[in-house]
Amino acid sequence: MEKLCRESRPALTSKYSNLNRIQNLILTSVLTLAGCSGNLWISEKAVLHDFEDRILFEPDSPFYLDVSRYPQDNRLLPIGIFDSGTGGLTVLDAIVNFDRHDNNSHETNPKGDGVRDFQQERFLYLGDKANMPYGTYPAEGKTDLLEEHILKDVQFLLGNRYYLTAADTTAQTDKPSVKAIVVACNTATAYGMDRSEKFLSRSGLDVKVFGIIDAGARAALQSLEEDQDASIAVFATAGTVSSHGYVNALNAQNEKLRRSGKITIFQQAGIGLAGAIDGAGEYIQSNAATFNPAYKGPSETHPDAGIDLAIWPRYGFDTSRLLFNFTEDRFNNIQLNSISNYIAYHVTSLMEQVRTAPAAGKLKVVILGCTHYPFFSEQFTARLDALYDYQENGEYIYRPFMAENIVLIDPAPSLADELYTHLLATERFGQSDLSQSRFFLSVPNLANPNIRTESPLEFTYAYKYGRSAGSDEEYVRRVPFGPSCLSQDTLDLLAETMPLLYQIIRQSQAFGMN
Repeated sequence: MEKLCRESRPALTSKYSNLNRIQNLILTSVLTLAGCSGNLWISEKAVLHDFEDRILFEPDSPFYLDVSRYPQDNRLLPIGIFDSGTGGLTVLDAIVNFDRHDNNSHETNPKGDGVRDFQQERFLYLGDKANMPYGTYPAEGKTDLLEEHILKDVQFLLGNRYYLTAADTTAQTDKPSVKAIVVACNTATAYGMDRSEKFLSRSGLDVKVFGIIDAGARAALQSLEEDQDASIAVFATAGTVSSHGYVNALNAQNEKLRRSGKITIFQQAGIGLAGAIDGAGEYIQSNAATFNPAYKGPSETHPDAGIDLAIWPRYGFDTSRLLFNFTEDRFNNIQLNSISNYIAYHVTSLMEQVRTAPAAGKLKVVILGCTHYPFFSEQFTARLDALYDYQENGEYIYRPFMAENIVLIDPAPSLADELYTHLLATERFGQSDLSQSRFFLSVPNLANPNIRTESPLEFTYAYKYGRSAGSDEEYVRRVPFGPSCLSQDTLDLLAETMPLLYQIIRQSQAFGMN
């Protein structure tokens, strides 16, 4: 019976693809009673999740995926990677520039061999910009909606549909499927990694998922001596922080590595920072001269990201890039209006945590636990250096709690190494070229009358976080990268910080058509 269950899965998946949910529940129950293992395509609990049903069993759904037609020779397929916005490009940039192995012998070579390890791979990138930032969903009580967004990201990478422009009503169907999926977003890893793995197992597709959090934790611990006591800080979105994903991963790997050194972990929720980097209007309006009534970033009255006026000088804000009133010798109605001010606020807030914590070791490692943050690693380092040297009344306020040279961890290279090892072990190295990579962003589906937008590229805050999971509506269109859905500031940032990847994006199929 076990052999029958195993060998009949693809045929059953195809044969019953048109059954409704009730029929599938009956089929699942029968197979479960027959002794089929729960690690096949059926649910371990013999209950099919509604949205997963639509993907796997409802051809009329816009999210349907016919797994029986999935390409078998997946060595030739691209590697999929998704993020809540453009921040995941920092992960992809680290991957495409990765050179830690000899490409002939595949032996590890810290100096590389002068040939990029993924030179013969192509990538398929999705930034779910319309629904970002993901880190806000848990705070708004919408983790179920967040998990659905993540599942839709996975479905998009596996499927073949996209739109050439936001205005198109007819989908294109020439997008390739993928042979592996990288969850570049830390929040998506924390809240959706397990769900994605179970969905892929259930679908029967041999596609491995890689998450960024374990890679970051591993890299952080490897930067310390085995017996070294240290404090480790994690900068991440509020959603990633609340998940305790990094805390759990660091503690688990510290035990797995059998380190004798004690670690103390601090987390700083970068409220608004990822959104500001991606230009979300509720967090930043860089050219604004008047107050933004929709502002959601740190302020002196924010319940979770309050600016402490008692330590105002420690923040080191660039007041020319703040919106504020100054009355009765104090600042009020403060709105951060630059990336540098967001970083100044969050780094200072972190160091206040460390300074006031009882018996914590010196801060020696900082993990940039959001894909958007490595864009500005130099600014993080500069702010840490400034606080190391900061004095009040001739005394160093933060130096006693900081290593002189704090190691800044970008988890992406560690993830790239994990991906390389997987391709080697499964004999799935490609025979393609980086120039054949393709890049997509989500934009509001303006053909859907139920959506609510502030602009053609942005949902209203209330709509974005007010929706409920479970709808079969297409809230968004996935379209190729182009100047109409990426600001010039973003394009300039990509050109400056990741020239190779920027060149690949500019040369990619359909760039600039939307």
